[in-house]
Amino acid sequence: MNRPALSLLAGVVALAAVTGFAEMKAPAASGASASRSAAVLPVERTSLLCPAPSTSDLADTSYTSFTPVTEGTDSGGKAELQSATEESGDGTSGKKKPAKPVLEPKAPGTPATGDSSGADAPALLGTAEGKYAPGWTVQATTEVAAGNGRGLQGVNCTAPDTEFWFPGASTGTGRTDYVHLTNPDDSAAVVDIQLFGKDGDLKSTVGEGITVEPHASEPILLSTLTDDQETDLTVHVSVRSGRVGASVQALDSKLGGDWLAASTDPAGSLVMPGIPKDATSVRLIAFTPGDSDADLKVRLSSPTGMITPAGHETVHVKAGMTTAVDLGDVTRGDPGSLVLTPTDQSVPVVAALKVVRGKDGKQETAFIPATSPVGKRATSADNSAKGSTLSLAAPTRAATVKVTASAGSGGGTPVSKTYTIKAGTTEDVELPVPAGLKGTYALTLEPQSGGPVYASRTLSATEEGVPGFTIQTLPDDRGTVSVPETDEDLSVLQK
Repeated sequence: MNRPALSLLAGVVALAAVTGFAEMKAPAASGASASRSAAVLPVERTSLLCPAPSTSDLADTSYTSFTPVTEGTDSGGKAELQSATEESGDGTSGKKKPAKPVLEPKAPGTPATGDSSGADAPALLGTAEGKYAPGWTVQATTEVAAGNGRGLQGVNCTAPDTEFWFPGASTGTGRTDYVHLTNPDDSAAVVDIQLFGKDGDLKSTVGEGITVEPHASEPILLSTLTDDQETDLTVHVSVRSGRVGASVQALDSKLGGDWLAASTDPAGSLVMPGIPKDATSVRLIAFTPGDSDADLKVRLSSPTGMITPAGHETVHVKAGMTTAVDLGDVTRGDPGSLVLTPTDQSVPVVAALKVVRGKDGKQETAFIPATSPVGKRATSADNSAKGSTLSLAAPTRAATVKVTASAGSGGGTPVSKTYTIKAGTTEDVELPVPAGLKGTYALTLEPQSGGPVYASRTLSATEEGVPGFTIQTLPDDRGTVSVPETDEDLSVLQK
């Protein structure tokens, strides 16, 4: 055999050694299935990105990290949250080394906290490995004492991705909105930002090809991308190369402000859970990215069942155009969740709610994007004995949910409680609180039976008569992944 033939054979053998274990075993002669059920395993690495919290000198931000205890993880690993670009000298050789992390969790099952203040707090990059990775959650909560966006602002640090939809942004009078783009990787990311108003795409080349440098974050002021003043906008972030974390910071000169998280992927039916019972104004913003209009039923899931808001039985969303509907004080003193379903043909839609509490110049704003169900498990960090509200919605079938309160960041004993939510209803449940609680604690939600459950957590802190609040939805924490069971197949060597 000549040398080229030997090289080719060696290459085939090497390739088989790499790929053979990923090959599915051929069906047995008895007719057994070619594939076995997938194994559900804990994830081994999680990345989270936190945007720069504020441009206000009067801002105080707390970071809370939590990983629920997950069976099947390795005993090792670590997690840390660090400035995206900050470095410090080592004091001897003049070389650079990473700056001290904002926080480093000590063990799964117990929250870890850190803080920052002022206008110079940077964006953060977070990485968790091993036993710290499954379900790792980081919450950034900022209190702004006065000025534009004053009040309580909260955001769950996000995983990097390549596409995001943000219905509910604005370039209208009194609003200052930024889309924050954070790049966790070693190479630059290239991003396009599209804006869609009531009449469709706001044509602009300014938002095309935005470069986000490695390990860096860019806040993009929306009003620099268009001259149009639009009360209601849908922001579409798409990544040409690389990946980013994206969040919208919506600041109002009179109504406070908050972070607007991305809507769940476009879908025919959507749920926005956890409208506070004392909401004085609720505004629905919806957008369909396809070529077909969407006609949607609008229903409120209340503690007693599904209600159709008078005068807002349906909403028509024109293709490629942002539609907004004022629902007023739709909850009328009870907590609720907004449910959108197609009247006939299902057309993918994204949506969010702008929620206002308070009256007479003492008002605050928060947002509830459409979200996916809790799934296998959801995690909420940064809860306190007072000021935390958990909303659970079961829009289709009754469901039973186990809620576990972790140990506190400074001490306490975990405690669990199980709730049954009736079909079509939303409930603000009485939270379990760890015995001997010191510091903040985390909540872990695990559906036990029944239909899909949607959830959100509200933090409240009234200052000088202003009802500060922020709402985070609680989709699946992506702590596990399905891995198909495979066998070595040496027959590839004979092909």
